[in-house]
Amino acid sequence: MVTIIKTSHSIHSILNYNENKVKAGVAQCISAVNYPLELEKLNFTLKLNRFLKLAELNENAKRNSVHISLNFDPSENHSKERLMAITDTYMEKIGFGKQPYLVYQHHDAGHPHVHVVSINIERDGKRIDLHHLGIRKSEPARKEIEELFGLVKAEGRKKKEEFNLKPISMGKVQYGKIESKKALTNVLNQVLNEYKYSSLPELNAVLKQYNILADSGSENSKIFLANGLVYRILNEQGKPIGVPIKASDLYFKPTLKFLEGKFKGNEIRKVSEKTRAKNAIDKVLLKDREISIKELAKLLEKEGIHTVFRKSVEGQLYGITYVDHTTKNVFNGSSLGKQYSGKAIEERCGLKIADEEKRNQMYKKLPPKESLIDILQHQKDTLTIQDLVKVLDMLLHTEYSSDYLPYQLKNKKRGKRRKGLSNK
Repeated sequence: MVTIIKTSHSIHSILNYNENKVKAGVAQCISAVNYPLELEKLNFTLKLNRFLKLAELNENAKRNSVHISLNFDPSENHSKERLMAITDTYMEKIGFGKQPYLVYQHHDAGHPHVHVVSINIERDGKRIDLHHLGIRKSEPARKEIEELFGLVKAEGRKKKEEFNLKPISMGKVQYGKIESKKALTNVLNQVLNEYKYSSLPELNAVLKQYNILADSGSENSKIFLANGLVYRILNEQGKPIGVPIKASDLYFKPTLKFLEGKFKGNEIRKVSEKTRAKNAIDKVLLKDREISIKELAKLLEKEGIHTVFRKSVEGQLYGITYVDHTTKNVFNGSSLGKQYSGKAIEERCGLKIADEEKRNQMYKKLPPKESLIDILQHQKDTLTIQDLVKVLDMLLHTEYSSDYLPYQLKNKKRGKRRKGLSNK
C-alpha cells in the first residue's frame, strides 16, 4: 500500500474535486464517518457544512484540511467493506479517528485506490499537528496495516514499477474530458512537489519531458495580464494541442501564485546538489576529443542529467538548462557558474573542435615519415635540442606510431632489451 497526504487551506476544493469525480462516474462515496446522518441522506452541502463548522473553531489555522489517498497493488481486489476497514484503521492510527471524514473509492487509475477527505480542527478548536505527518504517523501506520490485512508491501521493486512517473501518452488523452485532467494531475502532482526549480522555464524543462507545458501567456495576452496560468498538453513535436486547462481548475490549484512560492523557496540550493551537476559536465568535457553540443547532451543523459538548449529564431544558442534527475534539481546554466552557461559551453565545445582542426592543419605541413627517419639516421650529430623536441612531437602524433618505423630499427630496439635481460 502506498499513502499520499496533501494538506490544503480549502476543504471546499478538496470535497468538490471528489464530488466531481462522482458526477463523472469514476468515483463513489462509500463511507461518511462521524457524521450525524447516514451516508444516503447526505448531500454536498451537508457534507461540507460538517467540516466548515469545525473550521470556524480555529480560524487562525492556515491549512486546516487533508486529502489522503490510499493506493493498492493492481493485483488486489478489495471489497467496499474491506476498503472501509483499512481506511478506518489507518485514520485511527494517524490520529484522525474521531474526526469527520469521507471515503471515496476511485476507478480512474490502473490500480485500486481510495481518497479520504477530512479536517484537522478538533471539537475543542485545537489543531491536529500536520507537520511531518507522513513520517511521524503515516509510515508506521502503513507498515502495520500491510501486515494486519496481508497487503502487498510498498517497499521494493513492485512499488517502483507501479508508481513510476511516465510521459502522457498522446493516444490515451481525450481533450477537454476527465482523462485529460487526470493525466495532467498525475504528472503535476509529482513534478511540482518533488523537483526543485526557481523559474517557469526551469519547471518547463521538466514538464516538457512529460508532454506538458505551464503557460503564462505572451506579454500582452489576457492570461499574462491577469497573472494567470494554464497547462497545455504537447504532441510529439512539442506543439500545444487540445484545450488548455486552467491551473485553478485542478484540485490542488497549481497557479502562478502557488509556483512563485516554490520559486522563492527553491532559490537557495545546497552546494552538494550543484557540485554533482558541475562535476558531471566537467567530466564529459574533459574527454580529449572533439565533442558537439548534441553529443554533450547524450553523454550527460548517461549521468542522469537532461539538457535543454534554448535557441533564438536564427538558431543561436543563448541558454542551457540542466535537469538532474538524481537530485531532482533544475539549474539554469549560469546559476552553476559562468563556465556552464550556454555561451561558455558552446565555446568549450568549440575550442576542442578548433584545437583539433589546428593540430590537423599543422600535421599536414609536416614532412613525410621517410624524411623524419632520414633526419634521425643521417643528421643526428647536427640536431639541436629544439630540433629533437620537434621530431619527438611529430613522432608522438598518431600518424607516426611505431608501425611506421623501419624493421631494422624495431629489431635493434628489441635486441637491446634482450641484451639487458641477459646481463642480469
